Amino acid sequence: MTGSSFKDELVYVSALNEFVYCPRRYYYQRYYDEISEPYELVDGRSKHEHASRRGNWVTERYFRSDNLGMHGKIDLVDTEDGTPTPVERKRSESGSYYPSDEVQLAGYCMLLEEALGEPVNVGYIYLYSTDTRHSVRITQDHRETVQKILQRIRSMSVDSIPSLTQSQSKCEACSARTYCMPGETALLSPSDAKGTGWEGTTPGDLA
Repeated sequence: MTGSSFKDELVYVSALNEFVYCPRRYYYQRYYDEISEPYELVDGRSKHEHASRRGNWVTERYFRSDNLGMHGKIDLVDTEDGTPTPVERKRSESGSYYPSDEVQLAGYCMLLEEALGEPVNVGYIYLYSTDTRHSVRITQDHRETVQKILQRIRSMSVDSIPSLTQSQSKCEACSARTYCMPGETALLSPSDAKGTGWEGTTPGDLA
């Protein structure tokens, strides 16, 4: 396998977050080029660009690993204590971070430790909404979860759409909802909604 073709198969670390949040949403982001950029993404990019011009931290650094099969850009690498530590910045209107954010941070820690040749067992998640930074200890469970998700992402195909999400609340502001059509899917194909939050959808629910 050539280097160029292998690079095309590398998984963006941010895809880990998207997949954990909702595999079906990630499917539409990956295989369809029709999803508009949500405000949160555009706003987040502007904050990243502004922050990258301040302070003495190492910012916006790109890493890739053929061995791990991942690549991505770490928002900020904090070297204040002498040990390079990745910082992932989130807009988070809720004022908290999610398991999917921890998985993404774990992926960055794994990329950074391979580049450094030494363990990176701690990362930070910074929340703009509360101006707080949260320390996350990266465990073996985190690393195994990253590997499992990478495998699931690599095994995806355009012919196999993931099932509907368990949580309807995730669909409310989802940029892929126009294409995913969870309510309509559940109504027209009840078997696809079995065991999910959309099971039992009726025509009245779509009115």
